Amino acid sequence: MNNFAAFPLLVADIGGTNARFGWVENAHAPLSHVETLLCADYALPQEAAAAYLAAFQSGSRPARTSIAIASAIDDGPIKVTNSHWVLERVDFARHIGADQVDVFNDFEAIALALPHLAQSDYQLVGPVAPDWRYAMGVIGPGTGLGVAGVLPVRGQPGLWQSLCGEGGHVTLAGATAYQNEILHAARNVHAHVSAERLVSGIGLPTLRRAVAEVRGLRIDQELGSEEIGTLGAARRDALCEQTMEAFCTFLGCIAGNLALTIGARGGVFIGGGIVAKLGDFFAESGFREHFDAKGRYVDYLRAIATPVITLPHPGLHGLVRHAIQETAIG
Repeated sequence: MNNFAAFPLLVADIGGTNARFGWVENAHAPLSHVETLLCADYALPQEAAAAYLAAFQSGSRPARTSIAIASAIDDGPIKVTNSHWVLERVDFARHIGADQVDVFNDFEAIALALPHLAQSDYQLVGPVAPDWRYAMGVIGPGTGLGVAGVLPVRGQPGLWQSLCGEGGHVTLAGATAYQNEILHAARNVHAHVSAERLVSGIGLPTLRRAVAEVRGLRIDQELGSEEIGTLGAARRDALCEQTMEAFCTFLGCIAGNLALTIGARGGVFIGGGIVAKLGDFFAESGFREHFDAKGRYVDYLRAIATPVITLPHPGLHGLVRHAIQETAIG
C-alpha cells in the first residue's frame, strides 16, 4: 500500500470510441457526475480528463485517478484498442494534477464490482442465484470479448483480488457437430478462430457468414452487428436468428469453461453491450444448456449462477470499490 490519498477520486472507463468519467468525493460518497466524452474530440486521454474536470468539477484536482482501459495492461505506455489514444501514467497525472494514476483492464474493473452488486443490479438466467462466498467470473461480448475474475482473499473476509488476462483470445472450440461445422467454415477464412472472432460485435458478421455457409443459405447483403442482433433477437430474419442462437450457445460454452478454469462457483456474470439488448431471446436460447454441458461436471455447472449485469457503468463502480478497499486496508 502507498501513502497517497485515495480521494477525491476521478474514475474513467476508456474504450475505443467513448471515455466515461465519474467523481467520488470521499470514501462514503456515491459515484457522481458520470459523463461520456468522445475520444475523437481529444488528442490525448489527459486532455479529455481535464475537459471533464473543468466542465463538471469546477477544475477540482483529484488526489487519485483510477482508469479502466480496453487493452492489455503493462508498466509502459498503453495503446488503447481501436483508438489513437496512448496513455502514459506520469504525463496523465501531471496534466490533471493527480498524485497517482492506477490503470486496470476494463473487464478487471467490472470484476471488482461483482462482490458488491445488489439484486437490482443483475437479472438471473436460470434459477441459481450468485453465491458471494466464492470466486466469480465475468465475460462480456461488446465490440470485443472481455473476460476477468475476482477471488476472495483467503483469511481476509471482505477483501477481493482481481484476476485478469486475455481470455477473449483463447481458441474457440466446438461442443457439437454443428458448432464444429461453423468453426470449419470460419477457419477457411481465418487461420486462428478465437472466441472473440465469432462471439463479439466485430465477430457477428463473420459468424453470420459461417452459419449461412453451413446452412446453405444465401447472403443478399452484409449486415452490421447491431442489425444482426436486433433482427435475430426479434426473430424477424431467419439467418440472423440462427446467427444469434449460435452466438448464445458458443457464449455458453466459453462461460462454462471460465467457470471451471477459475472455480467461479459464486457465478459467471454476463456483461458487455450485446446480451443486455437480447432480452428474452437470450434466456430462451441454448446458452444455459451449453454452459452446463461439461460431462462429468454437469452438476458442478448447474449450481453456478449466470446473471446478466444491468447496472450502468459497472467498471466505474468497480474502480471505486477497489479504492475503498485500499483505503480500508491502508
